[in-house]
Amino acid sequence: MKPIRVLLADDHGLVRAGIRALLNQMPEVTIVAEASNGREAVHLVDVHRPHIVLMDIMMPEMNGLDATARIVATFPEVRVVILSMNATEQYVMQALQAGASGYVMKDVSPQELLESLEVVSRGDVFLSPIVSRLVASGLKNRNNVGADPAERLSTRQREVLQLLAEGCTTKEIALKLDISPKTVEHYRTTLMNSLDIHNVAGLVRYAIRVGLVSPDA
Repeated sequence: MKPIRVLLADDHGLVRAGIRALLNQMPEVTIVAEASNGREAVHLVDVHRPHIVLMDIMMPEMNGLDATARIVATFPEVRVVILSMNATEQYVMQALQAGASGYVMKDVSPQELLESLEVVSRGDVFLSPIVSRLVASGLKNRNNVGADPAERLSTRQREVLQLLAEGCTTKEIALKLDISPKTVEHYRTTLMNSLDIHNVAGLVRYAIRVGLVSPDA
């Protein structure tokens, strides 16, 4: 059987090095590329066409959830496994809605990590036990609570929101997304209207609350 081709996406170099060292001990796996943010991960998927992307959530420029949605939509043959320190109901449900095929914690055993890759490479879904419990709880809660407004935002709106929250100027966002400054301003206006938030500081607080960026971004 050919090795599972994996792309590793995490913004912390030391974390990537540790995961790489672990995976390099597994003859069933080969690492084809590494990315330090979601936007780079999307690009490298196009270049290397891995079987699986091991994706962190909290990354600059484009977070792992939005990168997952874009990869799954553009490269349906590529699977994404979220590898995160965060196991909250919000993150888990957003990851599954984005199209992730797996969600495992960074403190899993090597055996469980390998199992997740093998299961997902066969076309199945793998969730760590704690994640499975959160999914069950989330489905129960969503029967009684309305959806968060963030779920109605487009991928591009979420990109603009994350970059705003990371402190990028209108011109910087326009350059990163290859759109005009006027278009950036339009997205900012629609974000404020959609979320009923009418200043940039409020958008930043909202982006932190929903997990698009970390408080120290």
